[in-house]
Amino acid sequence: MRALPSAPVEKVIVTYKSQAAEAGSNTAAKSDTAEKAAKTGEKLAFERRLAGGGALVDLGDSATKQDLTEVMDAFRADPSVASVEPDIRAYAMAAAPNDTDYAKQWDLFEPTGGMNVPAAWDKTTGSGVTVAVIDTGYAAHSDLATNVVSGYDFISTSADARDGNGRDADPKDEGDWNATDGECGTGSKASNSSWHGTHVAGTIGAVTNNTKGIAGIAYNAKIQPVRVLGKCGGSSSDIADAITWASGGTVPGIPVNANPAKVINMSLGGASASCPSVYQTAINGAVSRGTTVVVAAGNSNANASGFTPANCANVINVASTSREGNRSYYSNFGTIVDVSAPGGETRRATDTPGTVTTPENGIYSTLNSGTTTQSAENYKPYQGTSMAAPHIAGLAALLKSAKSTLTPAEIESAIKANARPLPGTCTGGCGTGIADSAKTVDAVTTTPPVGTVFTNATDVTISDNTTVSSSIAVTGRTGNAPAALKVGVDIKHTWRGDLVVDLVAPDGTVRNLKASSSSDSADNVVATYTVDASSEVANGTWKLQVRDVASGDTGYIDSWNLTF
Repeated sequence: MRALPSAPVEKVIVTYKSQAAEAGSNTAAKSDTAEKAAKTGEKLAFERRLAGGGALVDLGDSATKQDLTEVMDAFRADPSVASVEPDIRAYAMAAAPNDTDYAKQWDLFEPTGGMNVPAAWDKTTGSGVTVAVIDTGYAAHSDLATNVVSGYDFISTSADARDGNGRDADPKDEGDWNATDGECGTGSKASNSSWHGTHVAGTIGAVTNNTKGIAGIAYNAKIQPVRVLGKCGGSSSDIADAITWASGGTVPGIPVNANPAKVINMSLGGASASCPSVYQTAINGAVSRGTTVVVAAGNSNANASGFTPANCANVINVASTSREGNRSYYSNFGTIVDVSAPGGETRRATDTPGTVTTPENGIYSTLNSGTTTQSAENYKPYQGTSMAAPHIAGLAALLKSAKSTLTPAEIESAIKANARPLPGTCTGGCGTGIADSAKTVDAVTTTPPVGTVFTNATDVTISDNTTVSSSIAVTGRTGNAPAALKVGVDIKHTWRGDLVVDLVAPDGTVRNLKASSSSDSADNVVATYTVDASSEVANGTWKLQVRDVASGDTGYIDSWNLTF
């Protein structure tokens, strides 16, 4: 972690006593500033009146500590001045999580194939939202435990459940291993337990900043394990009832869910030319109760329309992308795919099936070391649309937490509208692109500006230790710019704390939008700033100026806009 910068003070805030003329008159305050400038020999300028009544006085960017002391002493000596203080800098306190394996989670933060998650944590971490993971159940894990709430076991067949009974209130993962080939039908293979639901749950809501393991996308959300997959998978009847129960609906013979989920993740599916009515009825009911349903597109490198529940309506259908930003070689595709998210590739398409040759390119999450029944907790990389879907479920939780009034349709629309094009290739259709967490959260929490929008979408490269700018020519306006000028900024950068971002008015006046911060290691600057530009003539060439103050990380101005 880098130390906070020692920024020079360039302005002071002067508060005059209420009876002084300068307390209510900008003209008087300007005159007094000129007098102090003459007295100290400094180039002082009255900049503006603050909301609290104080006068902001600019010392210029070349003022030394001694200059500051002389200016403040001059104001303090004036009997009409109540107080004078430096206009000091504050810095964003966001920092990379301290989880020991966070560096392995490229899917959260890398600019090429990642989902821009850390920048969203400035606004939301999922508090107040429960996410149901309808899957194999829960294998106890200390990196999840405090975020797990009571779930349910919906496997109705005792032999498949492996717990000696049918449905019950214990969603413990009893293992989904198969002892012999053919045990689960023609072509099935013997396999160890996957602990699949626990891996999915970690991506969504692993405990974060606990100096352990990984970080969850919505790490202050609650995870509700709902068990439907056991030996040889699970039945559509059990899965449909689980959807209904998880979303707060009534299931005969089952106690009502005390913690209804506002997001459901289903990283499961099977072949079907159409969506079974039992699924669609359950999904429609969940959505009507305000629950967003996220499903995996499937792993057959085929059109997702032939797989269910991916082909059901009212769901967010998620395809998988690789670390390089391509469609993962195994991922299903098609026009019914809504959006893509990192699902990783633990091997290349040409590598021997079943091998793990590129573990660093998989999705790293919570797991268990047992081959059949539960043993010690651990972490491992997996690949699959099963891994992509929980990225979107986590994002849905962030959105619902940030704005509780959002409907499932609005959440889906926001995620799709703010996705970015795949930097790699996708044959067959990958939806609107790779979801962008920060951009989506910003979109639902920012009031859309009303007025005329001027935009520059030409990329400008930002190299180390350089200053660059992008210009917008504003024409057709009368008078001055607004007192609440909206400045929309979209900058791609691998360490945004390196950046100082300024708005430069046509007359050269510089207004700072963002300071540098050595503790802010997140990617990208995606934000809308409000600037009082009422002293500036509207028409003319405005510039977004970006200064990189450190080495080792680069990026570019993607686009920016002004709303008058």
